[in-house]
This record gives sequence, C-alpha cells and structure tokens, in this order.
Amino acid sequence: MKYTNFKDEKLSLLGMGAMRLPQKGEGWGMPIIHDEAEALIDFCLEQGINYFDTAYIYHGGESEVLLGNALKKHPRDSFYVADKYSMNAEPDYKLQFETQLKRLQMDRIDFYLLHAVQDTTVDQYLTNGCIEYFLEQRAAGRIKYLGFSFHGSPEALVKMTNHRDWDFVLMQLNYLDWFHNNAKELYEHLRSKNIPVMVMEPIHGGLLAKLNDEAAAPLLEAAPEKSLASWALRFVANLPGIAVVLSGMSNQEQAEDNLATIKALAPLTSDEEALIIKAADIFNKTIGATCTDCKYCVEHCPQGLNIPYLLHTYNSSKTGGIWRLNRLKALPEDKQPAACISCNVCMKYCPQNLEIPKFMDEMAENLKA
Repeated sequence: MKYTNFKDEKLSLLGMGAMRLPQKGEGWGMPIIHDEAEALIDFCLEQGINYFDTAYIYHGGESEVLLGNALKKHPRDSFYVADKYSMNAEPDYKLQFETQLKRLQMDRIDFYLLHAVQDTTVDQYLTNGCIEYFLEQRAAGRIKYLGFSFHGSPEALVKMTNHRDWDFVLMQLNYLDWFHNNAKELYEHLRSKNIPVMVMEPIHGGLLAKLNDEAAAPLLEAAPEKSLASWALRFVANLPGIAVVLSGMSNQEQAEDNLATIKALAPLTSDEEALIIKAADIFNKTIGATCTDCKYCVEHCPQGLNIPYLLHTYNSSKTGGIWRLNRLKALPEDKQPAACISCNVCMKYCPQNLEIPKFMDEMAENLKA
C-alpha cells in the first residue's frame, strides 16, 4: 500500500467509502449483507487500507452501524474514520454527532466533515452554529480534524475557504469532471490555499468503469489487461496534494483491482494522458445525466421513484438507442418517469445539480411514442 503524510498521520492513499456496501438487491433502502460487508472491510484492513469514510445518511444510517461493528474488532489506532454532519437529514448537529458516536461505538471521529456543501447550503452551514460546535469538539478531542465535502461552484468554495482555516476538503474529482467540468479549477484553488485534498467519486460513481465502446476503445487497446476503473484511479492518485482517494467498493473484486492499481501506481505518461483526454471527450458527448448513484434524492422523492436507475437508463438510451427506454415499461406505472410530479424536491438534494424533472419529462414523452 502507498501512504501519504497528513500532518502527523500516515494515511493509505486508497480509502474505502462505505456508501456502496454489499446489499440485498438494488435501490435505496435495501439492507446491507453484514457478513460480506464486514469481510470486505477486514480484507481492506489486511491489505493496508486504514481510512474508512461514512456518513449519517449512507445506507439509511446502517453504514455507520456496520462500520462500527466491523472496526471494533481491530485496534483503534490501526485505522481512521471519516464521518459527516448531514444538515438536511438532521439539522440538530449536536444530536446528530452524538448519534454517530453511538452508531460507530467510538469516543472520537478522526476526520469530521460538513456534508455536501453546495451553493444552496453554504450560507446555512456557515451561520447555523455547527462549525463553532464542531471546533469545540475538536478541542475536546472528540474530533481530530475538521473539513467539509464539496459539490458546488468555485464561488461557493472560495466563500468556504475564506471563512476559516480547514484541515482538509473532500471534493469530487475524476478525469471527466477535470476536462469537462470545473474540477480542475476547484482543485487548483484548494492547492493555492495549501489545503489537503481528499477525493471522492474518482470513477464518477462507476460511470468511468462502464464507458461506451467508442470511449473505451483507446484505453483498452493501449492496455487490454487493465480495467477502465484503473485508468480513472491512476489519474487522480497521481495529482499533487492528494491525501486520500476514496473508492466505494462493493465487493472484493473491485477492492483487489483498486489495490493492484494503487500498489503499482506509476505516473501517467504524456501518451497515456492523451488517451484519457480522448476517452473523456468521446464519452462526454454521449452523457445525458451525470448521476453518480449517490441516492441522496431517493429518500426524499414523494413518488418513491428510483431516480438513479431511471437516469442510468436515460444515459443508456443516449448511447445505445432510445429503444432502451422500453425496459422501464416493466416497472409499475407509478414508478415510471411519467409518475414524476416535477416538485423539484430531488434537485435540492442532488450534489450534481441535475435538472432531474426535465430528464423524467423527456423519458415520459419518448415512452409514449
């Protein structure tokens, strides 16, 4: 395992995100398969991963419980835990923090974050008193490092970083967002502030592991023995100032592939970077909705729609033909795109700021044809 120096800590460059643990079936709210999830965490620890990231809302709160049960079998100083205050889920930050410690069965959280800061929430996070309270907890030793996860504009990031000195920032960073969104600008701002960067969504919620044939071709031709995910992981892991790259590993096969990539990590050559740019350019032209399958929207949808599944089908129709939408006809009518009431509640919780009702309307119209 490769490690990075973070202040006085030695962090594994590859961290495990506990948002996509093994579960019974697809979709929001399905129970975690505890034996498999704990075995996966044990395997990651054995392979040298020592950074585990969770949040109050992951797996409906079950992620924190599972992680606590899995890690309590190991010495407390052999791992680091990152957890997050989710303002939209429970505004009472004191209550949420105490609940998290109980779920984790721990007396401290090593890396604590304000969760999913974006333009619509930045002012609330800065003014609702949570930062002052968490600084008190840091002084008391119940939090070791304080930061935030970010999904907003450059302007919102500047507002956050100008507010105070942060120990670290977790940001969405992958080669698609680097070349076709504002990830490079956000990253460079954090570097200019000398703020350590933690990376989430390095494979864009699995999207970059499932490129369409045309986009995948240059990468597979250059290295047929390497997974598409490994290219994405190498891109971010080689950037200066990266403390941890999180991967939401759902099974041991994914973990083994990620571990092999990090353990054999080598800088990208100019030719390899050119191939990544080519793949990103091709793939970007086919993407309709850059959903990362975080499912933050799902629990708040009054219609109970499986929004990530619907959006992934939408993307599939863009790359493989509109006829692929027909698979949605197998769903109950009240779970199809036409059931969307355009209330826009989902948009409030979408870190990607997707105009989800527009995609639903388009699918509903195409399904009528």
